[in-house]
Amino acid sequence: MKRFLAFFSLLGALFGAKPGLDTNTIWDIRSVSDPQITKDAKSVIYVLGWSDKMTDQRWTNLWIVSGDGKDERPLTTGAYKDSSPRLSPDGTRLAYLSNRSGKTQIHVRWLDSSQEAQITESQQAPSNIVWSPDGKWIGYEARVPGKPDWNPKMPEKPAGAKWADPPIIVTKLRWRENGVGLIRPGYSQIFAIPATGGTPKQVSSGDYNHNGTFAWSGDGKWIYASTNRIPDAEYSLEGGDIYAYSVDDGSVKQLTTRKGPDSDPVPSPGGKKIAYIGHDWKFQSYTVNHLYVMDADGKNTKNLTASLDRDVRGPHWSWDGKTLYFLVDDRGNTQLYSADPESGEVKAVTSGVQQLGEFSLANNLMAATVRTTPTEPGDITMVPVYKQGPAMKLTHVNDSLMSQYQLGSVEELTYDSFDGKNMQGWIIKPPNFDSSKKYPFILDIHGGPHAMYGVGFQHELQIQAARGYVVLYLNPRGSTGYGEEFGNIIHTKYPGDDFTDLMKGVDQMITKGYIDPKKLCVTGGSGGGLLTAWIIGHTDRFAAAVSQYPVTNWITQAGTADGGYVHSALWLKAFPWEQPQQFLEHSPIYYAKNFKTPTMVITGEADLRTPIAESEELYFALKAQKVPAVLVRVPDEFHGIRGRNSHYIEKIEHIMAWMDRYSK
Repeated sequence: MKRFLAFFSLLGALFGAKPGLDTNTIWDIRSVSDPQITKDAKSVIYVLGWSDKMTDQRWTNLWIVSGDGKDERPLTTGAYKDSSPRLSPDGTRLAYLSNRSGKTQIHVRWLDSSQEAQITESQQAPSNIVWSPDGKWIGYEARVPGKPDWNPKMPEKPAGAKWADPPIIVTKLRWRENGVGLIRPGYSQIFAIPATGGTPKQVSSGDYNHNGTFAWSGDGKWIYASTNRIPDAEYSLEGGDIYAYSVDDGSVKQLTTRKGPDSDPVPSPGGKKIAYIGHDWKFQSYTVNHLYVMDADGKNTKNLTASLDRDVRGPHWSWDGKTLYFLVDDRGNTQLYSADPESGEVKAVTSGVQQLGEFSLANNLMAATVRTTPTEPGDITMVPVYKQGPAMKLTHVNDSLMSQYQLGSVEELTYDSFDGKNMQGWIIKPPNFDSSKKYPFILDIHGGPHAMYGVGFQHELQIQAARGYVVLYLNPRGSTGYGEEFGNIIHTKYPGDDFTDLMKGVDQMITKGYIDPKKLCVTGGSGGGLLTAWIIGHTDRFAAAVSQYPVTNWITQAGTADGGYVHSALWLKAFPWEQPQQFLEHSPIYYAKNFKTPTMVITGEADLRTPIAESEELYFALKAQKVPAVLVRVPDEFHGIRGRNSHYIEKIEHIMAWMDRYSK
């Protein structure tokens, strides 16, 4: 009888066990972003992202949720890309961007009646919409086409003749961009259009790009924006200054003049002060951004976060102008901070294991933000910023999905590297982990390199763990969230000592006793792909490697990538013809004689950040030496291989199959 009871107990456990996450969940998971809270905090409007498995497309609609989370409903529906919801100053209307007319345009919706109108018919897609303080205008960005610098007259073709397409003429230093492709002649400018529609007015001017956050002055007479209004602006490495543009006549006033980038201007209520983000120029690849305030005329500049050795982003004023709130990344977490513009006091206003994203503020100092943790994908959450208090989750967009799966447990790992610098990372263990077993292992390396893995939900890494791997993801030197010295220490020395940081982490994992040292795998994308390629040239301890869209040769990267000028002039402080030895010393391809690890190379064919030739060089070096290798070329994908869900899933499945082949 006891045997039968034990048998049925085992069956119950088996049938009750939940599976780990698989690649099919990529179709099902939904995203939330861009929360816009009403002034009274009674509602939050946000963007909901979802996927259509039949068309292999991702769409976004606008939703509204009550401040207590009890009432949630759509504002827009359908297979469209609705984004950038922005409430009018009086809260009665909602402006947003949508492609529902066939091309992205600005729409305005009256919230009391649900009536709406498309107010632009722009040939160039508008972006970055901002209401004027009186609600009569909406500012936006759009590209203004220009004439090519080189356009010789060609003979006319005979009537009815079918000639080949004409050549593409390139005359600019920065002539293509990842995710965009060829940059046609022209510049991004700021426009204003009546909120009821009409003829747009171009506010900014000149042969300069006006990209990024801009803002209206308190009286609506000026627009503040960051740009490089200097000769040969495309050669500048120092970033732009903040300018004021007259909405009436387009006249221009320069507000900041220091050597270093200034951006993200945010006027205080009443318009007497302007907060902005920036730093003093130091000619290094990573410098911490600080929060500044100045008078509306550019005078009396003050650095509010000089004592905070962390990046600051997304500043918002309180309704009374007495406090500034902003986001700070710190050791894998992202928290809301506050600063007093008068006293300069800076403090954290949220805490806990979490990453908070973009946010907006109500008059009662409740903030709507996107919150994620190791076990929770992002949801809209309400948090108080006037005190440290509990967060209230308003949406539950993935609860039903996550309830059907078992996640791998996540734990923090810290250790000292070769020079005593403390390193931080996280371990994901397979579901139903058994410490008495020996598991295959994956080291996953982030890109950037100035970026940060954190405590947010890691969907792809959870899929890896569900396949039976212990996964480690680390923040080696060069990562952000640990201060300027830690982030900039790899300047002109990348890759290098960060490799040792990673290997020390692998050593730490092996001492835990549940890792099979003969079944170690490594992967990473972009900068992580570069470090993966570097690793196989400096050790043969890994059973398999997958280098995703890497840099493998800094010399060819400099001349072919959309960021090659910055990589050379700033990161390496030289061009290849000036210091070729430095470029060779930090290029994985020149260590190819050491390659022994079976390696997959995977990249998007349309990648302009790390062009496909970088992957082809690595693949060639592997095959020429008869090292087991495969090159996976994903059509029509830019950097990151996230344009289509099917391609993203195929990327993951190729990686897992390669690792399974050599570690299971």
